[in-house]
Amino acid sequence: MKKIKLEILGLSPSQSQAGSFALVLGEELGNRRLPIIIGVFEAQAIAVQIENIVPNRPMTHDLFKSFAEGMNYTLKEIVISDLKEGIFYAKIVCKDSLREVEIDARPSDAIAIGLRFDIPIYTYEAILSEAGIISSSISEDEDEDEEDAIKETLQSRGSLTDQMRDLSYDELQRMLDDALTKEDYEKAAKIRDEMGRRN
Repeated sequence: MKKIKLEILGLSPSQSQAGSFALVLGEELGNRRLPIIIGVFEAQAIAVQIENIVPNRPMTHDLFKSFAEGMNYTLKEIVISDLKEGIFYAKIVCKDSLREVEIDARPSDAIAIGLRFDIPIYTYEAILSEAGIISSSISEDEDEDEEDAIKETLQSRGSLTDQMRDLSYDELQRMLDDALTKEDYEKAAKIRDEMGRRN
């Protein structure tokens, strides 16, 4: 299968799940985004490396790096390898002088480790097709009255999931574009899931 290179676009607190963050990956040569919900500790491990902060004591991912280097292992790449029932899976591909090994890992841990080794992150087309969100900005010429009507309808109903069931596919697409523009990736992921259920 052809691999697609990803880059980290952002890390933002979850607006509906306390203690969770949305890690947003984007395809390097395209406009699709892959939001992954991760825990606070994993988010911290990623943020520390992105911001080049050196902690007083090594974090778990730093220990992994020291261990791998001490054992003469080279990390080659991180692959977001699978998506089952809404859960992402990843592989850390590493090698020594004799063999190449794939280690199963949570995507958040794999990415935190990958950042420490400065190695690329990949996924497969099937995963991006299933869980990716196409980023397109809403044009300013879009009919604002229609957008306001959708918001008004949503405010008068229950949860976001219940609200989305009654909307048309085009209305969902506008909501998705709006969520992406506002960088509300968690909401965008929920809208994407509802749109996926209809296909």
